Amino acid sequence: MRRRLVLFDIDGTLITDGGVSREAYGEALTVVYGYDGDLKRYDFSGRTDPQITHMVLRDAGFPAEIIDSKIDELWTHYLARLARGAGSGRVRMLAGIRELLEALISIDEVTLALLTGNIEPGARLKLGGVGLNSYFPFGAFGSDSPKREELPPIAVGRAAANGHRFDSRDVVIIGDSIYDVRCGVPHGATTIAIASGKTAADVLRAENPDHFFMSAADDGVLEAITG
Repeated sequence: MRRRLVLFDIDGTLITDGGVSREAYGEALTVVYGYDGDLKRYDFSGRTDPQITHMVLRDAGFPAEIIDSKIDELWTHYLARLARGAGSGRVRMLAGIRELLEALISIDEVTLALLTGNIEPGARLKLGGVGLNSYFPFGAFGSDSPKREELPPIAVGRAAANGHRFDSRDVVIIGDSIYDVRCGVPHGATTIAIASGKTAADVLRAENPDHFFMSAADDGVLEAITG
């Protein structure tokens, strides 16, 4: 097989965090911006942390310049609260993930990395809660760009910096949201949608990913990645 750069989303794909990140984020929004709205009405799936922040606060009437002026402070408060929540035992690995990752790291032609809307420190806190950081030495994050479609080339560039060069046809993107599928299309990546998160299966299928599964534990996932 030719080499593969396999990029995993985090929330709803690798793990479920039991709501700890949304709680930490909501608390941080209140402290930094005085936000008192209802975050439950927003679907964060597939969006980057900066994109979510602008979406929520814009709806509450905050101008973009105010949002941007305090966003670093927001992350400081968010990460402090997330660190407590991520160590509480509420973060859980999803079905089939450990077995799939173990199978992939045993294949010399596969390089694993992350592609997530989380800012990197937040991503690492969540994955650390279930011992998954060691599988992913690098990645592309919401802290790299608020636009998810810009993240695949960033991941490819970091792979090159780690000594592995990939063409777009060698990239596989695995995620549970429509945005995981959409961000791979402009770059010619192979897209694998897994309905293990909050997005309904029929909505994911309508995006026409190259492969679709209900769970990472399904038969055929490994073959879809490496085939």
